[in-house]
This record gives sequence, C-alpha cells and structure tokens, in this order.
Amino acid sequence: MTPFLSPNTQAILLLTAPLIAGRSSTSQDLLSPGEYKRLARHLREIQRQPADLISQDSAAIIRACGPVIEDGRLQRLLARGFLLSQVIERWQARAIWVVSRADAEYPRRLKSRLREDAPAVLYGCGDMSLLETGGLAVVGSRHVDDTLIEYTMNIGRLASRSHRKIVSGGAKGIDMAAMRGALEEGGAVCGVLADGLEKAAMNRENRGVLLDGQLVLVSPYDPSAGFNVGHAMQRNKVIYALADASLVVNSDLKKGGTWAGASEQLDTYRSVPVFVRSTGAPSAGMDALREKGAIPWPNPQDVESFEEIFDVEVISPQVAFPLAADDRISEGSDKEDVGQVLEDASFVRVLDDDPSDAVIVPEDSQTALIKSLDDQSSRESSQNILSETDPKEEQSRPTPADIVFISVRIAVEKILTEPMKETDVAIALNVSNAQAKAWLQRLCEEGIVEKKAKPALYILAEKKRLFA
Repeated sequence: MTPFLSPNTQAILLLTAPLIAGRSSTSQDLLSPGEYKRLARHLREIQRQPADLISQDSAAIIRACGPVIEDGRLQRLLARGFLLSQVIERWQARAIWVVSRADAEYPRRLKSRLREDAPAVLYGCGDMSLLETGGLAVVGSRHVDDTLIEYTMNIGRLASRSHRKIVSGGAKGIDMAAMRGALEEGGAVCGVLADGLEKAAMNRENRGVLLDGQLVLVSPYDPSAGFNVGHAMQRNKVIYALADASLVVNSDLKKGGTWAGASEQLDTYRSVPVFVRSTGAPSAGMDALREKGAIPWPNPQDVESFEEIFDVEVISPQVAFPLAADDRISEGSDKEDVGQVLEDASFVRVLDDDPSDAVIVPEDSQTALIKSLDDQSSRESSQNILSETDPKEEQSRPTPADIVFISVRIAVEKILTEPMKETDVAIALNVSNAQAKAWLQRLCEEGIVEKKAKPALYILAEKKRLFA
C-alpha cells in the first residue's frame, strides 16, 4: 500500500477495481456496483467503513460481512495489495489521481446528486477543482455531418466567452466538437471518459491544456480499460451530474448512449434541465425527448442570453438520504467546506418515521434546534410534540414544517460564509433548485439572507454577518 491513497480508497480499489497493470489478468471476483452498494450499506449498519476491511481487525469484520459477500471472496480481493502497488506506480508516472467516495476531495456534485449511484472510485488527470464549477453538458452522436460539428463548436466557444465550463464524454463527433470549441477559445472543459483515460492523459495534444488547468479528464473506470458499451452508457449520469444544464445536439430514437443518458436524466435524476437542439432537420429522437420533458434550445447568440439557460429550474426527486458507509469526512479535511456541511452530521431527526423526511443537522447546530423544541415541550420527542393536545397549546408548538425550516435556516447560515449561487446552495443542501429557491426566498423575507443581482448571489444579511 502507498501513502498517497487513503485507506478507504485502497480498500475500495481492492474490492472493485480490475487493477490493470500491463498484461496482467483481472480478477473474476470483483464486486459489481450493485454488490459494492450492498456491502457499503452493510458496513454502515455495523458502524464500519471500507478501511476496516484492511485493518488489524479485518478478519472479524470480513466474517461479519459474510451475509452480504462471501468472506472467501472478500479475502481474495483484499489480498491483491502487491498488484495495487504496481498500478499505483503506473498511475503516478502518468499524473493520474484517484479518489473514492470516502475522500473529502470527491466531487460534491456527484455525491449529492447521485448518492449511492455515484461511482465508488473516480480516476482523473488535470485540475480536480474544475469538477466543482458546473457548466453546460453537451452530448450527441459520434457520426454527424460538418454542419452539426460547426454548430456544436460554436456552442463551446460561446460557453467559453461566458466563463462556463463544457462537460462532455470525450467521444468523436459532438463530444469532441464541443470540447474543441471551448478549448480553442481558452475555456475550461471536463471530459468524462468511458475508456482510455491513460491514453488520453498521455496524448500530446491534451498535455498542454491539462497542465494549463483548462482541461480535466475523469473516468469511473480503470485508466487502462478498453471500450465497453455498458461503461459508455453508465458514465452518462456522471456527465449530467457535473453540469448545471445540458444540451442534446442529436439523438437516435430509443437507442444509443445519448438517448439512454438523456432519458435517464429526464425520467430518474432530473438534476439539471435538459435542452434539445431546436434548429435544423427534424429528428424523431429529439421529438421524443421533448415529449419526455426536454426543452427546446433557445439558440443564445451572446453571453447574456446564454446565461439565461442556467436560470431554468427542474423539479428534482431527491431529498435527504442517509450517508453511505464510505461517505465520511477524512481526518484533516476542512470542516467549513460547503459540500461537507450536511455530511458532517451525527444527529438525524426523522418526522413521522419516514426516512425520506430525514432532516440532517450539523453537529454544532444540534443545541439550537433541540432548544427550540425543548422550549415548547420540556424535552418531549418531536412525535409527542405533534400529538393531539389542547388547541391553544397546539398553536404555539412547532409544526413539522417549522422543525424542518429551523434546520434549514441553521444550515444556510453555516454555509453562506461567502456569496453563493442558488444552484450551489441546492447542491450543498442536497435538494432541487426549486426547493432551494423557495427556502432562500423565505430567508430573504425574514431578513436572514440578502440577494444580490447580476450575477444572482445570496449572502447573509448584514446583521447576520456582524455576528458570524
């Protein structure tokens, strides 16, 4: 094992990664994403984390995981330490970094938007901070004509002039056109690759923009992995999760990765608005995506109109979820970091026994919330507070909505240490943009928060900043 990877990341790699080094064969025992998800849940239930599987007490913990994953299989995977050290040296020589969901550096957008569906491990090359800057996801087919290539390059150029990052899949055709247009204009780009990260990182054309901080390449799959249709399909959710809005330039009807990714975003995740090209020849695939809820692309021609696409809201199905076993803050991480505020929580109050209504409250905010409840009920539970009592008494006691909003107010006061966009607040609170906007409007009305225009940013009200 080498020190530059956290123990949690080492364990996750041993369990899930093929660890391709030269011509070495991959293990047939690797945990699938679904199996690892079940193991992570089980570790959470027994109050353990992946790193415990390679600790001095690992034998007992491996046996405790037997009901989920056969212990002999776990032992065989965890015994690949020498192979792991070999591939780590290979990655270091190519400037490839690795983070897992257990690391504080793991992209907050993936963790908050995809939760347990976020890749357990993310490989990358380039400036990792670019992963947190949002931008426009541009997707489409590999085989397109020159007209669509130029159309897409112009979108990349406009994004660059608007200081918005392009997020795409790095494939030939539409993906490369959007990325090339942005890079040629001096903009920032994130390429989410389904295969060949190592080759792309060593490509001479990429090295300059990687070193200059314009380009970051990431992949949920081994840097030496070859093309796999399933991988190409699965990485689509990562593209959308790293963006603030998305554009489908072209798509076949009910087939192909572009259709699958856009449909999944419209039907399941709904974390960003999905636009579809509205000019040019008609397309059955684009028409079908509009029927699913995609929005015709408004064809912005300048920076001001381009910025307006990021004000479109979507209703997200995601609320607050319990943390996965590997969703922890590593030692030494910045506790004030916006993306970790709600995850640094040890107090969860559930209303009406419905886990989907879990309200996660930061550790240092517990006293304020408990006091607000105790003042009404002399340390009664929230369920007792809401039970039937005298009507006059009931009017003075907090409703479930009051309890939720108390925690929201505390959390917002905690994260607004600097001006933030509405979308960033939504990501930090793990709610939809619409829900974040509603809460922020109410906080503005109550004088807790102020909204600044152009760009639209939220800050703590002056009186709040004085006491911060």
